[in-house]
Amino acid sequence: MSLKDITKETYDDYINYLRSMREDDYKMFQSKLISTKYEILGIRLPKLRVIAKEILKGNYQNFLSLSEAKYYEEVMIKLLVIAGIKKLDELKLYFDEAIDLIDDWALCDTFGNTLKVVAKNKKVFLRKIDALIQSDKTYYIRVGLILLLNYYIEEEYLDLIIKYLDNIKSDEYYVNMAQAWLVCEIFIKFQKVGLKYLADNKLNKFTINKSISKIRDSYRVSKEMKDYILQFKK
Repeated sequence: MSLKDITKETYDDYINYLRSMREDDYKMFQSKLISTKYEILGIRLPKLRVIAKEILKGNYQNFLSLSEAKYYEEVMIKLLVIAGIKKLDELKLYFDEAIDLIDDWALCDTFGNTLKVVAKNKKVFLRKIDALIQSDKTYYIRVGLILLLNYYIEEEYLDLIIKYLDNIKSDEYYVNMAQAWLVCEIFIKFQKVGLKYLADNKLNKFTINKSISKIRDSYRVSKEMKDYILQFKK
């Protein structure tokens, strides 16, 4: 079927096409890794990316207006299409809708990793990130953190990122894990700043210890430094 011009009349054909790609073994594997309200078919991400790229070559606006949210892969493709929109003003029309669809770490991280337009519009997206991180919703916060992780670990934004890290008051696992990834990457890229933050931060016990663990797992950190930072464990 043509993925470039999915219409109301052909949307069922699109869903049947997705169903034809399902892998039961992969569905079982995926079900152990993610917790989602959507029904999982079991389609590997590279295949979903290919589908999204094809849709983006055609009338993707019509697709987005038709796209439903029964299947996990259906949602993932929609997020990939939205993330692939290159025009900033157009992307902003769909951004909030995309965030509302996210209910697990893989949807969150894949969307954030694919949203390349952020790299060229950092100042614009800071307002969105600020609102997301101040939310009380787990995946709103995580999206904000993942965007910071992917596009903002630069000297100009370090103070702001640290402020966000310290101001988040959440014991949610997927929020704390994203915080730990951020701390790890800051440490690796800006070691002096990272060391200072390990010594003086407002993170909970789990998050600071997980941050240290991730730093110690990195091949980009010397053994001597890995040993040194153990003193900051709580």
